[in-house]
Amino acid sequence: MALIVQKYGGTSMGSIDRIKNVAKRVKRWHDHGHQVIVVVSAMSGETNRLIDLAKQISSTPDPREYDQMVSTGEQVSISLLSMALKELGVGARSFTGGQVAIKTDSNHNKARIEAIDDQNIKTQLDTGNVVVVAGFQGIDNKGNITTLGRGGSDTTGVALAAALNADECQIYTDVDGVYTTDPRVTAKARKLDKITFEEMLEMASLGSKVLQIRAVEFAGKYQVPLRVLSSFDEGLDGSFDEEFRQTVGTLITVDEGDDMEQPVISGIAFNRDEAKIVVRGVPDHPGVASSILTPISNANVEIDMILQNLSDQGLTDFSFTVNRPDFDKAISILEEVKLDINAKEIHGNTDVVKVSLVGVGMRSHAGVASKMFQVLAENNINIQMISTSEIKISVLIKEQHLEKAVKSLHTAFGLDRTDGESKVAGL
Repeated sequence: MALIVQKYGGTSMGSIDRIKNVAKRVKRWHDHGHQVIVVVSAMSGETNRLIDLAKQISSTPDPREYDQMVSTGEQVSISLLSMALKELGVGARSFTGGQVAIKTDSNHNKARIEAIDDQNIKTQLDTGNVVVVAGFQGIDNKGNITTLGRGGSDTTGVALAAALNADECQIYTDVDGVYTTDPRVTAKARKLDKITFEEMLEMASLGSKVLQIRAVEFAGKYQVPLRVLSSFDEGLDGSFDEEFRQTVGTLITVDEGDDMEQPVISGIAFNRDEAKIVVRGVPDHPGVASSILTPISNANVEIDMILQNLSDQGLTDFSFTVNRPDFDKAISILEEVKLDINAKEIHGNTDVVKVSLVGVGMRSHAGVASKMFQVLAENNINIQMISTSEIKISVLIKEQHLEKAVKSLHTAFGLDRTDGESKVAGL
């Protein structure tokens, strides 16, 4: 018998028929003797509907009242799923985040989990019931409902798994695992059986939308075995045997340190949500970077890649990237401080994307960057900026070259080989 936490998103809960299918799946796990905690999101589209209602009242809704309202979508979901389970003869009890209680700080709309009182859940599990918990929400020390931000149900699931020392946290989505890259870009993308927390965190931060970044961080911190799998795969019978653990979905786990078996590159991530800004002809002296970036960061604009050119006659060009929705805001701020920073010109464009190689195998293999640059050069793709870390290499290129870059790198690094081998000859 295992303790399993399962999370189902809005797509999985998108209709009464789909909720009934989730109930049947949960029943199979329960029938195998497992203790099951189910975390659910609001039905697909419901949260957006509620947000639209709030915006019809106010362009800046009161944060407390906003959380009070948007949290109701999950409350509907937990009640419906519990009803569906009881119709199948399975004992079930639903809980809101506050009823658990999932205790958070008071930062409405993006609260952080501080503690979980697991007594209510343990009592229900001990009686043989399935516990159904509303994702995305908690309660602060004043009794106010809080929400964890969009995608917060993933974090709820992982946090409950950590608090109750679950055997596994399963995230059910509309895909059957984590792929080497987006299958919509290349049909040769391959599902990964396993990936490390480090790699998944990089993939999520670099554009992969399979899991919420906070959920991966939480799972890595508390070493919660995390599995991504499809809520539409009817072949899963609820057996938590070795075959299931080895082959179903993608398991996100700790780096086992077996470099001889570790692929050099595990995946290719990309982010279309990029914009590049260049501040030309600023005096090259200490503090120039701070004078440019401080007004940007004070406006709560996130800065990503940064490049400063070599000085020429005492002047330099300073380039950086921001999220595309923040581009106009950042340009406006820099135009306001242009005279203060003695810049000759502020220039920017939004027709760029970031493409990244990710893999813990880079630690023990030289030549990954040079091979990446060679492949892009052979495809006549110019690199505008470069950023590296211990397990990732990112480049900024023109958006028109995205598909060609991903496909050529995917092939060059052996990720689309049918035998599953993803090592590269010569590395």
